[in-house]
Amino acid sequence: MKSVQEHLAAVLELVGPVEPLDVVLHDAAGCVLAADVVATSDVPGVAVARCDGYALGVGDQAADGSGEGASTRRGRHATTSGWRLPVVADVRPGPDLSPRLVTGQCVRIASGAPLPPGADAVVPLEDTDRGVAEVTVPRDISAGLNVRPVGHDVRAGTVVLAAGTRLGARQLGLAAAVGRSRLTVHPSPRVVLVAVGDELVEPGAAVAPGQVHESNRYALEAAVHDAGCTPIQAPVVADDHAALRETLEDQLVRADVVVVTGGLSEMAHDTVKDVLPLLGDVRVDRVAISPGGRFGLGVLHGTGRDVPVLALPGDPVAATVVFEVLVRPALCTMAGQAQIYRRSVPATVSRGWVSPDKLRQFVPATVVGDAETGYAATVLADPDHPALADVVRADVFVVVPENDQTVYEGRTLPCLVLG
Repeated sequence: MKSVQEHLAAVLELVGPVEPLDVVLHDAAGCVLAADVVATSDVPGVAVARCDGYALGVGDQAADGSGEGASTRRGRHATTSGWRLPVVADVRPGPDLSPRLVTGQCVRIASGAPLPPGADAVVPLEDTDRGVAEVTVPRDISAGLNVRPVGHDVRAGTVVLAAGTRLGARQLGLAAAVGRSRLTVHPSPRVVLVAVGDELVEPGAAVAPGQVHESNRYALEAAVHDAGCTPIQAPVVADDHAALRETLEDQLVRADVVVVTGGLSEMAHDTVKDVLPLLGDVRVDRVAISPGGRFGLGVLHGTGRDVPVLALPGDPVAATVVFEVLVRPALCTMAGQAQIYRRSVPATVSRGWVSPDKLRQFVPATVVGDAETGYAATVLADPDHPALADVVRADVFVVVPENDQTVYEGRTLPCLVLG
């Protein structure tokens, strides 16, 4: 029987990031960048207005004594509420050239429009009398008011997105803003999910005595998606050697990795342990994990390429634990993610129990607290036999080391944070 650490090392040695691919922005969502994105120009490339209003030069606001004479000759004159300026144009977003302002003038400007030469501030519409030919603006305006200067969002030469970044809405918006229509990414790995067992029927169908609704593929489908990969469900396969072999051979053409659940027992009727070695280099071992048991890993020989395969127990609770501990880090590696492990926090446990000897035990629990005051974990069920509902309610797995048989109330143990 191999330790959890030995199995994890073997799994990670088996896989690597999917080869980078140059894709259009539409296809990059959820993928991980394989190369830095560097801005080739400033964003914005010219100073633009932050709001609808009037653009003017702040020098025009300087008082010149009585507000008569030179001010009046420049077209500007003082009022009791501010400066009265002629409006010489309307400026809107777009490539049209704006007029150069001369002293004592202003333009009406839309949010996002480039400031005309000679302007360095924008007075919001609501701070004026909204004049068309002339407008009254406040006296106390400072340079830069309501202006997005050149390079405010991005400076040319800046690495705006680093390799290893997972691309979501904000990241793709930034890539588009710096002019990138394509990105080099690690494509989302395609994970084919195969459930094996005579007792399995699809959800919604009637179950006869001895049958159960198949749930692993649906749980793993969401877990695979959460890991940054693309899940593909194959039909349920009965415990039949020929049917399982045919299903696996059919799926290899579209799989970057195959995940099988069920059919791993040492009983004669379970087929996975017999069929997988016929299709490649695969071994099935016992793993020192609870809940869990047997685990298979290796490669299946596809047409022109080898496809990694990972085989999990059929019990839904065991499948969930083994996926989190052994499979998820492998999928995150294939997706090119820099962080492949779940976060772990230390927490004191609410009660004691006896843990299986020489097995690393994962116990569902809820946790409260923070890093400053400490965390407390409430164990939800019988640690030896957790129910599926307990796993659903849990937000951590309390981790008991292999050589610890007695867990005392109040002991601090590491907790694997889920989600």
